Amino acid sequence: MKTIIITGAGRGIGRACAEAFLAEGWAVGLIGRTAKPLEELADAWPNALALPCDVTDEAAVDAAFGTAVAAWGRLDVLFNNAGISALGATVDEIPVADWRACIDINVTGSFLCARAAFRAMKAQDPQGGRIINNGSISAHVPRWGSAPYTASKHAITGLTRSLSLDGRPYNIACGQIDIGNALTEMAAKMVTGMPQADGSIKAEAVMDVAEVARSVLYMASLPEGANVQFLTVMATNMPFIGRG
Repeated sequence: MKTIIITGAGRGIGRACAEAFLAEGWAVGLIGRTAKPLEELADAWPNALALPCDVTDEAAVDAAFGTAVAAWGRLDVLFNNAGISALGATVDEIPVADWRACIDINVTGSFLCARAAFRAMKAQDPQGGRIINNGSISAHVPRWGSAPYTASKHAITGLTRSLSLDGRPYNIACGQIDIGNALTEMAAKMVTGMPQADGSIKAEAVMDVAEVARSVLYMASLPEGANVQFLTVMATNMPFIGRG
């Protein structure tokens, strides 16, 4: 049985991916700050393992990964998905606390989870595995008023490239999925109206979050020696090409 840890697995993209992997017979470790939705999934699926954890807490992350590896014997894939948004204001109006929270969860959390996964994949026999980072359309171009979030997602691209290079000697692949306008609770406001670069408020096209899960499952299921370095999946008519 293939094994994967998914962060931010309690809702949105993370939950959709967790359910997709569970349905395909994977053993899935569920990381999230709120235990209840993780435990609900674990109660419903015998191959699910609830790992309540704050991804910004180094000791908690290490403990969660240790629990999963002890239960399974090895870790094949990490989907580094946990993150928050910080949108809707120009840089002079953004509280420093909002900047720190966004960077701490999106960047430091991804680093800590990648670190724990890399360590496990490097130590196991046979050596190797795969790390998939959740970037964003904002890893390419910003939305209006999104300095903390956009900066964090550009940092994820740097992390992805570094992990890809550093993982080569240990058969650890790393790729990034950049997602645009998947319809989740966090993206529901896109249906009613989002600020545009010209100052207007417009509804935007969205896509079913199941398409994200299918894409992550594809990336994770590639055979050894093949890797999707970067994959963009987005609502066809959302503002991206020519944004702004």
